[in-house]
Parts: sequence; C-alpha cells; structure tokens
Amino acid sequence: MTINSMTGFARATGAYGAWSWTWELKSVNAKGLDVRLRLPMGFDGFETQARAQLSKLFSRGNISAGLMLKQTEAGGGYRINEEHLATLLAAAADLRAKTPDTSPMDVEGLLGLRGVIEAVEDDVDEDAREALDHALLTSLDEAARQLAAVRNEEGGRLQAVLADFVASLEDLCGQAQAAAETQGDAIRARMQEQLAMILEETSAVDPGRLEQEIALLMTKADIREELDRLAAHIASVSELLLAGGAIGRRLDFLCQELNREANTICSKATQTALTRIGLEMKATIEQFREQVQNIE
Repeated sequence: MTINSMTGFARATGAYGAWSWTWELKSVNAKGLDVRLRLPMGFDGFETQARAQLSKLFSRGNISAGLMLKQTEAGGGYRINEEHLATLLAAAADLRAKTPDTSPMDVEGLLGLRGVIEAVEDDVDEDAREALDHALLTSLDEAARQLAAVRNEEGGRLQAVLADFVASLEDLCGQAQAAAETQGDAIRARMQEQLAMILEETSAVDPGRLEQEIALLMTKADIREELDRLAAHIASVSELLLAGGAIGRRLDFLCQELNREANTICSKATQTALTRIGLEMKATIEQFREQVQNIE
C-alpha cells in the first residue's frame, strides 16, 4: 500500500438540464481534516452531504471545494425591468429640463442601460431541484476521486524520497558506531596527556582514582543506547512506509524521537568526527520531517 500526500488539485465539469457547472478542489497540508466549501447562493442545502462525502475519502488536509454554476440561455428568458426603466425615464426628463440642448435618448440607448433588461430564470420544481443536487454531488464525487488519485500519485513519489532519507540515516548510524568505538581510546589518551602535565608538578596521584575518572568519562560518552534507540526508530519508520495508509502523524512523532537521540549523540561526542556525524544526522532528520508534513 502506498502513502498519500496532502497536496493536490482536481476539476470536474457536469451538466443537467439547463444547468452546467465546474467543481474545483484544492488540497494542502494540515494537522487534521478541514473542508471548506464555496457554493453559489441558494445551494447551501447540500453542504452537509458534500462535507460528509469528502470526509469519507480523506482523513487529513485542508481541502477547498468551489462550485461554479451557471444556467444556459435555454433555461430562461429576458424581461424589461419596468420600474427601473421608469426611474431612468424620469431622470432623463429632469435632465432635459435642465439642459434643453441635450439630445433625447433613443430606445436602443435606453435598453442598453444596465438593469433595464434582466435575465429571467425558470422556477425549478422540487423534483428537478433534487435531481440537480444529486447530479452536483455525483460530480463532486468524481472530482474528489480525481483529487485522491493525485494525492496518491504524489504520495508514491514522497515514499521513494523518504526511503532515501531512511537509507542515509542507517548509513550515518553505522558511521557513528565506528566513530564511537574510538572515543574510549581518545579519552584515555587525553587523560594520560593531562596526567603527564600534572606529574611534572607533583607525584601524588592515586592510580585507582585516575581509573575511576577515566571510566566515568567513558560512561558519559557512551552512545550505544542512543544508537540502539535510533535503530529501533528507523526500523519503525521503514515498517510504516511499507504499510502505507494514513501514517503522517506517526511519522511526525518518530521524527521527534529521532531528533532527540541525535541531539544526545552530539552532546556526548568528544571527537570532531562524531560531532560532524551527529550534526549531519540532525540535518537529515529535519529534511525527513519537512517531507513528512505533506503526508496524510
């Protein structure tokens, strides 16, 4: 099973009787599912159904669904707005009284004024309206399935990218393990060097106490537990990527755990090489986390 992205775009068109429409769906990432509908006036009645329809297909993402609806010319006619025309004629008479030299308006000019001629929409009976709503919801389902396919296709590409990050983290863990094995020798050498400087001034050094201090420093610098936890978290990430589905939240949590272990490795590092590896781990985990934010 593949994973799904939360970003995508889809469009579906349809027609019923004198009506034609276009649905446009846009999706971006979000913490949960946030559906926003933009519907023409008079078509808010099926918003609940539309929202429920989208909720069945998607579990996360900010989804905007817009409906652009228009009625064809065959669905109605035109009429003259007598009241508006009378108001304009009265205003024209007033104007002519004040400016006698003004040419009178002709019929064509009057009819060309905004609001004089207006469209007449046919009344839609209850059965026809119910059928129209059903057609609109069917078309919305088509657009939603297109969006789901786009998100799934994008998720497949993200899955490959995330797998590369996992491979990089596994390689860095191996490098950290190799670097950590030399930390004990480096600590002992540094302590012996410091001891030689102290012995130049005094010989009163307890060998047993010296060994205790070296052992304590080596224990504090031991990163085996962090590497074991990193390996466990990376294995969990790989399992989730193989399982697919809505795994975004769980991956985001694992990113936090991975980052915590990388921070600890950096704080325990006593060698430049291990510090570099720890910092590279943190950068890789952050890039991984950025991609995870787009996963459903």
